[in-house]
Amino acid sequence: MVTPSFLFIAFYIACDIKYFYLHLYRERYKLINMNRFTLQFIFRLLLGAALVYAGTGHLTFLRSEFQAQVPQWLPMNTDLVVILSGVVEIVLGLSLLVGGKYKQTVGWITALFFIAVFPGNIAQYLNGVDAFGLDTDQARLIRLFFQPVLVVWALWSTGILTKKIN
Repeated sequence: MVTPSFLFIAFYIACDIKYFYLHLYRERYKLINMNRFTLQFIFRLLLGAALVYAGTGHLTFLRSEFQAQVPQWLPMNTDLVVILSGVVEIVLGLSLLVGGKYKQTVGWITALFFIAVFPGNIAQYLNGVDAFGLDTDQARLIRLFFQPVLVVWALWSTGILTKKIN
C-alpha cells in the first residue's frame, strides 16, 4: 500500500538523485572519486531510510520495544523519551535523504544522536531487558559493538571522514 509518507520519502530521494547527477556532471569526478561518492550517496540514503523507519516504529508499532531500552535512571517519562527520540530520528532520516549543502552538519548531528542513545543500549545489556529479539546477554553484548559502526556510517556517508582529493 502506498502511503503518504512513502510518497514523501520517494519525492525526496528523487530530488537527491537529481542533485547527485547534476553534481557529478558539474564537477567531473575522476572514476575513483565517483565510485566513493556513489557509495557514500547510497549509504547515506540507506541510513536515512533506516532512521525514518526506526523513528516511525518509535511512534507506532515498536513503541514498547523502544521503551524497554530507556534507562531506568533517566528522570523523564519513558514514553516521552521514546516519542521525542522517534521524532528526532524521523527528522534526521529525512535530512539525510534530502542531503544538500547541510549534509555534513546533519552527519555530525546524527553521529552525536547515536552517541546520545548509546546509554540505552548499555542499560538494556546491564539490566538484561529483552527487546528486538535480543533475549540473551551475548546478543545484547554483540549489539553494543554496532553502535560505533553507526557513528562512523553517519560521518563517512555525509563526507566528513573523507579527505578532499583535488
